[in-house]
Amino acid sequence: MDAIDEKIITEPTRNGRISHSELASKVLLSRNAVRQRIERLEREGHVAGYTIVRADGDTSDVVSALVLVYRHDRMRGGDVLAALKRIPEVAICEILSGDFDIMVRLEAASLERIRNIWEDIAEMPGVRDTVTGAHPCPRGCPTGPRGERSSVAAG
Repeated sequence: MDAIDEKIITEPTRNGRISHSELASKVLLSRNAVRQRIERLEREGHVAGYTIVRADGDTSDVVSALVLVYRHDRMRGGDVLAALKRIPEVAICEILSGDFDIMVRLEAASLERIRNIWEDIAEMPGVRDTVTGAHPCPRGCPTGPRGERSSVAAG
């Protein structure tokens, strides 16, 4: 990642509605070059996703859960990772070393939805075991030191 990539990532954090054309003028590249760089940054994992901040003052509670997943075969369990990343409520999905293979943080509107997702994860082919902890986050989950959502879960 170079300085232009950094600026391409930084600008939309200030103005999420910035167009590729406006961003291109700020980094002195063509609109197509900016689009290609954004696609590459997404592919390489530098941009994990996009979000919408509601203007209507929605303060509905969110339930956050930490799910630790142990796969049958660590070396050939890519299908589990792919399936987890397709679940919209997955906020974080990280590979671990140690007893468990994958850490997943879920954020959902209800404990019932968390339970349904946990059951789906536990039944996935290739999943051997899971450990889960969940907690409500009034008015959304608190953010961590770098602006990401907190991944603390009470058992």
